[in-house]
Amino acid sequence: MSNYVVGDIQGCYSGLRQLLDKVKFDPANDKLWAVGDLVARGPDSLDTLMFLNSLGEAFDTVLGNHDLHFLAILGQLKVAKRSDFLGPLLRSDKAQELANWLRTKPLALRINKETLISHAGLYPEWSFKKAVELSDEVSAVLAGPDYLHMLASMYGAEPNRWNEQLLGMDRLRFIINAFTRMRYLKKLNTLEFETKCAPNKFNTSLKPWFAVDNQKLKKSQRVIFGHWATLMGQTQSKQFIGLDTGFVWGNTMTLYCLESEQRISVQNTNR
Repeated sequence: MSNYVVGDIQGCYSGLRQLLDKVKFDPANDKLWAVGDLVARGPDSLDTLMFLNSLGEAFDTVLGNHDLHFLAILGQLKVAKRSDFLGPLLRSDKAQELANWLRTKPLALRINKETLISHAGLYPEWSFKKAVELSDEVSAVLAGPDYLHMLASMYGAEPNRWNEQLLGMDRLRFIINAFTRMRYLKKLNTLEFETKCAPNKFNTSLKPWFAVDNQKLKKSQRVIFGHWATLMGQTQSKQFIGLDTGFVWGNTMTLYCLESEQRISVQNTNR
């Protein structure tokens, strides 16, 4: 049995199938995990969700910002942009069923004792245990009757600094932002959402989240994430494994095998 973690799919169903074929993925014996952003920007969000849902116990995922945005659009809280390419999914008679399935998925998932996945990464003041606890807080609301209120209120950049005393929607919004939108941090571990480029030596006021010391993270533990296409998976660390390699933008889609620690990729030839 092999465990594979796939980077941002973003509705690129054909690329996903090519990648799984490349490793001879067998749902009867193997398991596929995803770092979120299953939908949007690519051409086949409906086929992607239908296929992943059909895998049953052979698949699990965390939610990304595009997945949450799809739920908000379906709930008539937001209007889809043309660039979202969500039309076929939104018009499908399976849309609500697939949305309800996504609502059961967390923001952070501990695959095993040493491995955690989330869409954007691990906020450097949180341990694995704390991350899962905070993810569970959001999941409890997302799976409940008031989930649309949370989705309507999740948009925004404040508060941008963690405080254990945060309550209500401020608390939930920070947790969602840290798990789905985080790239860079400013002083005092303040979230910064404007900068999307890869790290460079000229920007000294910002640090990638994975370059900030996390004293609650053990050296044996690894964090697998997506979200940051311009990073192209380059963290310069075996502890922080980036898997968004920008397939939807014409680059590659990447799988990571937990057992062999090998990366496998396929190229997007359609852009």
